[in-house]
Amino acid sequence: MENIEGIIFDYGGTIDSRGVHWSWVIWDGYCHAGAGVGLEQFREAYVYAERELARVRHIMPGDNFHDLLVKKMAIEFDYIEQQGWLEGCAAMSRQVADYCYERARDCVDEARPVLEYLHGRYPMMLVSNFYGNIDSVLRDFDLRRYFKGIIESSVVGVRKPNPTLFKLGVDALELPASRVLVVGDSLKKDILPAESLGCATRWLKARGWTDAEDSTTHPGIIASLADLQREF
Repeated sequence: MENIEGIIFDYGGTIDSRGVHWSWVIWDGYCHAGAGVGLEQFREAYVYAERELARVRHIMPGDNFHDLLVKKMAIEFDYIEQQGWLEGCAAMSRQVADYCYERARDCVDEARPVLEYLHGRYPMMLVSNFYGNIDSVLRDFDLRRYFKGIIESSVVGVRKPNPTLFKLGVDALELPASRVLVVGDSLKKDILPAESLGCATRWLKARGWTDAEDSTTHPGIIASLADLQREF
């Protein structure tokens, strides 16, 4: 890491869930709430909600992460009810949102000392596929102060894995790509696009969306953000 002069962090899955794909966090919430749907039914509802959020502007810029989760879970459970898989989902939807928000807060609190440490040594940018409210999410969790700036997909009109998103982050740091470290939880959406620009990478790998990604190896894998801190 002796050549690194700036750092780019992904947000969702990296800072707020210890490298676990958010679908698995939400599935844990379903199980905690006793939702009587199968994993495949849940995954179908999860994909439906993601597409709905991309199609229609449900999430407002001022929404924090709990607001986002309440809206997202309402869409998922409404779909589940429409399919006839479960009835009377409103209370359960809110219970899952509450559970997931507290999981995110725990992960953020765990990540905070690492961000504090690195922020004191390097300029940092956040590059994220998000819903247009990442600034509000960061401020709610008291994370915004760690980042020089934010590159958010729904704001700039480009989504990962397009490397343009990371190029914007590198340009904002005013550094050559070879001097920038990118930290993310997705090989396809974070690590490979960043490496195509010449950035150094660290893959926070826990549990991904697919078995194929879980079985993939990479020399830059870390098991936790604390591991990353130890490298500096």
